[in-house]
Amino acid sequence: MNNNISDKSYNYLFKFIIVGDTFVGKSNLLSQYTTKRFNPEHEITIGCEFMAKNIIIKDRIIRIQIWDTAGQETFRAVTRNYYKNCACCIIVYDITNKKSFNNLQIWIKDISENCSKQVKIILVGNKKDLEEERQVDINESQEFAEKNEIKDFYETSALTGENVDKIFEESAKEIVDELEKGLLDWNNNDSGIKIMKWPSKEIEEKFGLKEKKCC
Repeated sequence: MNNNISDKSYNYLFKFIIVGDTFVGKSNLLSQYTTKRFNPEHEITIGCEFMAKNIIIKDRIIRIQIWDTAGQETFRAVTRNYYKNCACCIIVYDITNKKSFNNLQIWIKDISENCSKQVKIILVGNKKDLEEERQVDINESQEFAEKNEIKDFYETSALTGENVDKIFEESAKEIVDELEKGLLDWNNNDSGIKIMKWPSKEIEEKFGLKEKKCC
C-alpha cells in the first residue's frame, strides 16, 4: 500500500468511526495515523472530530474518512448519530485501565443498535508502550474478541506508532476484498461505502460493480 498520494481524487470513500472510553487514546491513534504525530496533552474530544487519508489498495485510491468520537456519557446521545453510514467501527480500550476494558460491552451494544449489520468491527488495545502498567492480559482480550465474534484484534501504541497503520489499512483492504467478492452491498445507504469516481471497465467487471443509472 502506498500512502504518498497527493492526488485529491479518489475512487472509493470508506467511513470509519473510533469509539471507546475517554483517555484511551482515540484521538492520538487518529493523529498518529494521519499526521504521524502524538500529542501528550491532547484535549478531550467534544462531540466528534474527523480526519481523512488516501491510500492505494489494488491500484484503487481509497479515501478513509475517520471520525473520532467523545467517550464521555454526556456526549453519547450526540455521537451515536455518527455510527450511521459507517463501514468500519474501531473500539479502543486502554491496556493499563481495566475499567475501559470492562466497558467494552457498552460500546458493542451501541454499535449493534446504531450501525448496519455489515459493519466491520475492530478491537484495539492501546498504550502497548506502557507494558509495565498493563492491567488487561492479551489472552483476556482475545477471548473477548472471539466471544463477540470480532475477527480483528490489535494491540497498538499511539505513541510509537506500533500497529497503528495496520488498524486502518488492513481493515480497508478487507473491505475492498469483500466488495470484490460481492459480500458487501455498497448500494445500501448505511454501508459507509461510496464510489466517488467510477472505475474502468476492467475494474468494474473484476469487482462485479453496477453503476447506478439516472432517469
